[in-house]
Amino acid sequence: MMDSLRIAVILPCYNEEAAIAETVAGFRAALPAATIYVYDNNSRDRTVELARDSGAVVRTERQQGKGHVVRRMFADVDADIYVMADGDLTYDPKAAPAMVRMLVDEQLDMVVGTRQHEAAEAYRGGHVIGNRLFTGLLSRLFGRSFTDIFSGYRVFSRRFVKSFPVLSEGFEIETEISVHALELRMPVGELETAYGTRPEGSASKLSTYRDGWRILKTIGTLYRIERPVLFYGGIGALLILAAIILAIPLLLTYFETGLVPRLPTAILVTGMVVIAVLSFFAGLILDTVTRGRREMRRLAYLAHPAPFVAEK
Repeated sequence: MMDSLRIAVILPCYNEEAAIAETVAGFRAALPAATIYVYDNNSRDRTVELARDSGAVVRTERQQGKGHVVRRMFADVDADIYVMADGDLTYDPKAAPAMVRMLVDEQLDMVVGTRQHEAAEAYRGGHVIGNRLFTGLLSRLFGRSFTDIFSGYRVFSRRFVKSFPVLSEGFEIETEISVHALELRMPVGELETAYGTRPEGSASKLSTYRDGWRILKTIGTLYRIERPVLFYGGIGALLILAAIILAIPLLLTYFETGLVPRLPTAILVTGMVVIAVLSFFAGLILDTVTRGRREMRRLAYLAHPAPFVAEK
């Protein structure tokens, strides 16, 4: 069954001349039957030349950002199983067969290669802390999460790839992928993989603070879209609480004197209550819209049978 599956290794790249040839060679050795695609994102070095010389199928995405590259890869490449990694040689190609086997044997739609860094310099301490914080945040907001939500080493089924509407532009793409799997309740798995240091001459394109802020905004946006009742209901609850706090002195004064001396405050409290009620009902209405969108994505997902089922 494994021999009959079309496997595609998809590698987004930007200025990776120091690592791309060895990365392609590693995946070719690990998955001899796979087609290896390198999607270049406006590299200014010899990435394209070296990738082509290594035997990879090289294509170009002009819009800058990893999210744009992943969108293009998912749209263009036709396969049964997709192995996505970075072209910087930090992910271990030798783990790919085990990840593919896990996807097939356990009938999963995604396997995440959780990173186990072999050297301290492979993974900056700030990134470790950030990963844990964002992983915990995602778990609290969506009910469950992954061990390593930012891992770029993943194996997908065809139905995952072809049902995923990529909206991200940059490094927040991994967060969007994780939320997509959680929201559609897809069968997913994790497998520990080695994470090494970059070769000399290769530099990380990730900006800790800028990309961290973008990831945080993405989580907030996805929470607003996927959990509108909780999001807008929470805003309404905060407004009601603030209105009650402001109204207590007014009520005490009214009961004592029969007067409302602070009329502007009374008007403010009334307006806050009205906005809170509107916010709550907006959440209810948007929840109906979200449910319809989720059903459409689920139908798109089910329109593509899993390859291991089709081969039976």
